[in-house]
Amino acid sequence: MTYDPKSHLAERTYALVLAGGRGSRLHELTDWRAKPAVPFAGNLNIIDFALSNCVNSGVRHIAVLTQYKAQSLIRHIEHGWSFLAATLGEYVDVVPAQQQHGASWYSGTANAVFQNLHIIDEVRPDLVLVLGGDHIYKMDYSIMLSEHVARGAEMTVACLEVPVEKASEFGVMAIDGEHRIVAFAEKPEQPAALAHRPTHALASMGIYVFNAGLLVSELERDAADPSSSHDFGKDIIPSLLARHRVFAHSFNDSCVNMVDTTPYWRDVGTVDAYWEANMDLTSVVPELNLYDDDWPILSLQRQLAPAKFVFDENGRKGEAHNSLVSSGCIVSGANVLHSILFSKVKVGEGSFIADSVVLPDVTIGKGVSLRRTIVDKHCKLPDGFSAGLDAEHDRVRGFHVTPGGVTLIGPEMLGQRFHRIA
Repeated sequence: MTYDPKSHLAERTYALVLAGGRGSRLHELTDWRAKPAVPFAGNLNIIDFALSNCVNSGVRHIAVLTQYKAQSLIRHIEHGWSFLAATLGEYVDVVPAQQQHGASWYSGTANAVFQNLHIIDEVRPDLVLVLGGDHIYKMDYSIMLSEHVARGAEMTVACLEVPVEKASEFGVMAIDGEHRIVAFAEKPEQPAALAHRPTHALASMGIYVFNAGLLVSELERDAADPSSSHDFGKDIIPSLLARHRVFAHSFNDSCVNMVDTTPYWRDVGTVDAYWEANMDLTSVVPELNLYDDDWPILSLQRQLAPAKFVFDENGRKGEAHNSLVSSGCIVSGANVLHSILFSKVKVGEGSFIADSVVLPDVTIGKGVSLRRTIVDKHCKLPDGFSAGLDAEHDRVRGFHVTPGGVTLIGPEMLGQRFHRIA
């Protein structure tokens, strides 16, 4: 019986998640952790979205390629993603940068995969799904895989329409009537607008499907080219267009989370964007649906006691409104408004927390006031502390204040030292 490439595509697909990025625009949030390891939404990490998309799509042969300050990310995956059935060949492998080819670290996205071609050779998949681990979205990759095979494509690039003024941050493409890519420019200064929607351009999401044989041969060719920057967007895709069948897949067709008719996708690459994406979750009907049992976002779930709110007296009520409060939290005679408390946050009496994101294991003393503030893990805020009320005062104290007026606080800024791994 011959294998039908249109069936069981996900089972014959190997996913490579690129998770080595530094995410320097997140400032102190990525001083000691990779961007994919940054906590999000109360009990998740950013990488959980890419991994959950894989598992929910039926792609359960996954390798996560790490590099920059990867220890907390490695620990998160090892502890939180060990539930796959190894006896059935399901797994999430963590692959540290190992300098398999020479003494250099990864020099580009294509080089990251090239340095790990041996793991593709071990698995021998029909298709390879390459994606980043640092965006917030819900996508059914199996739809993209099926479309790739149906079109007879050799490479497929997932795309979405973005405003022209933001398109220079992406790879921008032009397609013909059959959705074949005819031009591709990585982060162009003057992005080409869509004919039917002149205010937008067609941008790459950095999600690719390759026929495995083509991927291997092209990465080997690229590695031998001394003029290449060894990047998928800058080098691999433009080189393929004239020689192979490269198509665009519309994210609208595979997005699991649509807001009206717009697919939900966020790059939380700046502190302001990170704060805004978290704050949206406190809305009555947030744009990102995390309560969808048909497409759950999975993660490491610590075994903690339920959240607790104590005291019910005038001026001394433990309460939260329009907020996400995770397990292990204790709100003691304090008021939490339009905020997210991650696991094991303790808030003391008389404190007022508004429009803020408080990461795990933070202790907030009595009479503390926070507005538009992000508090990193392990901080201990003393009694009477305030932040987010006076931007200039926050800067003088050494806190990071964003262009959008969000204050970011880490333990080191408070003179508190921790062994920073998780």
